[in-house]
Amino acid sequence: MLERVAPVIKGADLRICHVETPLTRGEPTGGPTFNTPASLATAIKATGWDMCDTTSNHSLDAGQDGVDETGEILDDAGVLHTGSFPSAAAQRIPLMLKVRGVPLAFLSYVSGEIPGIPPNPNPWSLNRAGAQRILADAREARRRGARVVIVNVHWGKEYESDPTPTQRRLAQTLTAAPEITAVIGQHVHVVQPIERVRGKPVVFGEGNLLSNQTEACCAVESQDGLIALLDFEVRGKTARVTRMRYVPTWVKHPEFEVLPVGEALRGNPEPEEREALERSYKDTVDVVGREAATPIPPRLP
Repeated sequence: MLERVAPVIKGADLRICHVETPLTRGEPTGGPTFNTPASLATAIKATGWDMCDTTSNHSLDAGQDGVDETGEILDDAGVLHTGSFPSAAAQRIPLMLKVRGVPLAFLSYVSGEIPGIPPNPNPWSLNRAGAQRILADAREARRRGARVVIVNVHWGKEYESDPTPTQRRLAQTLTAAPEITAVIGQHVHVVQPIERVRGKPVVFGEGNLLSNQTEACCAVESQDGLIALLDFEVRGKTARVTRMRYVPTWVKHPEFEVLPVGEALRGNPEPEEREALERSYKDTVDVVGREAATPIPPRLP
């Protein structure tokens, strides 16, 4: 399902994914309460991702046991993760690693406005988005030596390509902080714009990557997604994103194969599939734009 996007993922120095639902060794289940096969973790590793956030409105679908098992399964696959936690002590430690010798922190949160998060007696199970909380965590990551801080937020209104006022207010606050280098978002299941806010990159929404959603249940654009590619330049204690690009993707059904749209179009698909791919590419670029970030390929073949 993910084989066609693996070259894109493996071409980066650091590869970050988003895991929407719990991973457990139990039977898979669909909505409204999800349970995802543990084999997804090995597929994530094989595709090339180094780490994932596990923060969403479905993170607690299997309760605290599901949070714990998700972490264990990703650990067993060799995938770093953050955003949902087995203990208060684990929540206090930012996910940090070195990329080409540069210390980098990745922080992840879910917006409190998103419905579907069940009551949870453990306040440390899931990082909840709040400007002051995120800024404090970013300062702590810097104190621990991070020279790049990437913040991931699960936010927005489902199936709406326009960012909400709440998204835009939080983006303004986060990009104003000198501690934060870039902001990435998911949740709404359709793509949202990529912009520079206060000169910093904000990927408001990456859409869906691997999903069974189609126009039969949802927006036709729920088969669309993007892989965001950010180029960082680090000089001393200063880090900035010098270039933003993105690869539009489309999920082919019933195979659930995630296709990089440009590559798939070059492969001479059948007329019906070509029409769907061309629609997907146009819709994605129309929403995401070309001004702040460049689509790959830059034009349809």
